[in-house]
Amino acid sequence: MRVAFLASEAGPYAKTGGLADVAGSLPKHLAKAGAEVKVFMPLYREVRSKGLPLLRASADLSFDWHDGPAVFSVWEEPTAKATVYFIEKNDYFERDGLYGPPSGDFPDNGERFAFFSRAVLESLRVLDFSPDVLHLHDWQTALVPAYLKFVYAEDPFFRKAKTLFTIHNLAYQGLFDREILGRIGLPPRLFHPEALEFYGRVSFLKAGLLYASALSTVSPKYSREIQTPEFGCGLDGLLRMRSGVLTGILNGADYAAWNPAGDAALARTYSAEDLDGKAACKSALLSAFGLPPLPRDLPVFGLVSRLAQQKGLDILLEAAGGLFGLGLRLVLLGQGEAGIEDGLKAAAARYPSFFGLRIAFDDGLARRIFAGSDMVLIPSRYEPCGLTQMYALKYGAVPVVRATGGLDDTIQEYDPKTGAGNGLKFAEAEPSAMIKSVRRAIALYSRKTDWMTLVRNGMACDFSWDKPAAEYLALYRALA
Repeated sequence: MRVAFLASEAGPYAKTGGLADVAGSLPKHLAKAGAEVKVFMPLYREVRSKGLPLLRASADLSFDWHDGPAVFSVWEEPTAKATVYFIEKNDYFERDGLYGPPSGDFPDNGERFAFFSRAVLESLRVLDFSPDVLHLHDWQTALVPAYLKFVYAEDPFFRKAKTLFTIHNLAYQGLFDREILGRIGLPPRLFHPEALEFYGRVSFLKAGLLYASALSTVSPKYSREIQTPEFGCGLDGLLRMRSGVLTGILNGADYAAWNPAGDAALARTYSAEDLDGKAACKSALLSAFGLPPLPRDLPVFGLVSRLAQQKGLDILLEAAGGLFGLGLRLVLLGQGEAGIEDGLKAAAARYPSFFGLRIAFDDGLARRIFAGSDMVLIPSRYEPCGLTQMYALKYGAVPVVRATGGLDDTIQEYDPKTGAGNGLKFAEAEPSAMIKSVRRAIALYSRKTDWMTLVRNGMACDFSWDKPAAEYLALYRALA
């Protein structure tokens, strides 16, 4: 099985969110299962800054672009477990930031990622790698099926290639003005509602939904949710139409990278068999955020999140008074929308002894939050999958989550009568529902036998990539 794996980011090379975790981990497990996988991503400035031993695989390739021949090169990372190639075009990718500065997106993102998609197709031919399946991720690579249909339809090199388009978050659609079609080499006639037009703009994501051989999402429940008006972002009708080729496969966690027993970022390592180190991690976390020590019967809650409306941070802000009235401590790490950042800063100023805030992207601190927290709070309005709860479980931090998408698929409500379950859930995206669930969690925390059962249940959960990799391989084989 020959798989070309296209993503706009992949760990450890360049990361803004969970897509990079998936694109950095899944190919390795596919390769371990026997697939021949080649990963493609842009050669960003962030990648160059890591000083990797890159080798030039091919130089001065070109294809026709809107302002003449587009010239680019391909670099290879020779030490990767699954071969990784980087598309080099400095005027598109040699910039600070993957998608834009802190203030917003780059205005030419449509051209940048359309170019990336075309360049990968051209690279495959030069590298003589004829894929059985091109596995595409989110709007940045969603034009590939359109290019195969409207530009490469007569090219024998791609005649047998199938496409799988994975939706990591339907809300991010890649919307651009209609004139972009001519600039990126697609027929202007595609600007109509039955093709790529979406409420007066061109939707890159819609190209993947329409033209890919098959579709997948990153959890089973999210695959069902996006076929409803509530979660479908205006595309639920199209998704229902294609429901026969839509599959939900739960993301995995890379336990080689996320494991408290060997995590060098922690104040002290620990395991499910020996949890003593978690207390030291908790003390270090409170100190790092300048929060006073806690009474023994009160927990620390952690929250690591992109600061976006999707993540339910407005629910958290509305509930702040009620939450901190319970005496708990909350530490939060993230960056994102300016309005949410401002609201969180105001809350941190109002509750300085209870709420520690860090506006940043910091992988090491995220690990220390999982290790030092008794619980993690995830109040998302919707969540396609979520990796935070998986990492938290492995680090012995009990998730308290809204029951949506992948959160609902991965978290089972704890039952004190049976001792089964790995967290707590609330159904309504409302402050009162969240506070009620937090109260339940605090009550469990005070009952040490129940609490240790709950913690160890979570640490025993196995969300490794082996099972989803096998499911993806089965899907590839069904397509090929």
